[in-house]
Amino acid sequence: MSLKRRQFLTLLAALPALPIATVALAQSRDIWSVQQAHAALLEDRIRLLDIRTQGEWHETGVARGAWPVSMHTTRFPKRLGVARELAEHRPIALICATGNRSGLVTRALRLAGHDNFINVSEGMLGSRRGPGWIKAGLPIVSIDDALAALPDALA
Repeated sequence: MSLKRRQFLTLLAALPALPIATVALAQSRDIWSVQQAHAALLEDRIRLLDIRTQGEWHETGVARGAWPVSMHTTRFPKRLGVARELAEHRPIALICATGNRSGLVTRALRLAGHDNFINVSEGMLGSRRGPGWIKAGLPIVSIDDALAALPDALA
């Protein structure tokens, strides 16, 4: 296992313990609204990963064009690396329910030396930053359709 991968896994395990000061540092640049993420997705400028649980996907559906890759599986770090390869030069935007989990993962990745990740801070359900993907009326697909469109390498 490479050093960078070990650093990432260590940081991912320590997510709940990250100090609040880290939040302010990360709030500056790689935070987008759902409208920004949707526009970039339509223009093929990003790849969007929905990192919520399978139950959440079933409950609300998945943003059209997003790859459902749950952060709640042991395979998440590997799948995140595969998604990065598949994205080629495009940044990867992460979305969860309210922007909390995607923010934690984005910060952990940045601290581990990985850039080119974006936090869609409103999430699917909304937060203090905005109404979220669903209330904004952006397109949603069923989890079955999202999984059918998932690249084989991410399955």
